[in-house]
Amino acid sequence: MFEKRAREQYGLEVHAGPFGINSRPALIADKYAESQGKGEAFHKAVMEAYWQHARSIDDKNILKEIAEDVSLNTENFDAVLVDPVYEVEVIADIDQAHEYGLDAVPTLVFDNRYLVVGAQPYDVLSQVVEKIQEEEKST
Repeated sequence: MFEKRAREQYGLEVHAGPFGINSRPALIADKYAESQGKGEAFHKAVMEAYWQHARSIDDKNILKEIAEDVSLNTENFDAVLVDPVYEVEVIADIDQAHEYGLDAVPTLVFDNRYLVVGAQPYDVLSQVVEKIQEEEKST
C-alpha cells in the first residue's frame, strides 16, 4: 500500500529496508555528520539507502560506506558510533520529540506551526501548504 501510494501520488519508487531495525547507529552517525558540516548530505544519503535501495541502516559497514560517499572522515568510524557526545545529542532529540508529542513516522512540521502525523496523501500536504500561503497573503 505504502509503495503504491508513493509511486502513484509522488512518482517515487520505494523499496524500503528491513523493518524492526535499530536506527540508533544511523542517528548517531547523523550527529557526527552534522558536526562535520555534512549533516544534510548524510541524512539524504541514509534516507535514500533505506527507502529506495532497501539497505539496512543499522549495519555499521553500510553507514561507513554512506559516510565515505558524502566525504566524511571514517578513519575512526567505529569510535564515532559509540561516542557519548553524539549519543547525548540523539537522546536530547528523542526527548524533545516526546515533549512535543511526536510519536509517528513520518511527522512533518510546516512553518513551525502545523503538524502532519503519519504517511498522508499528497492532497493533505498540499492543503497545508495552501493554507500557509493564504495566511501569508492576508498578513
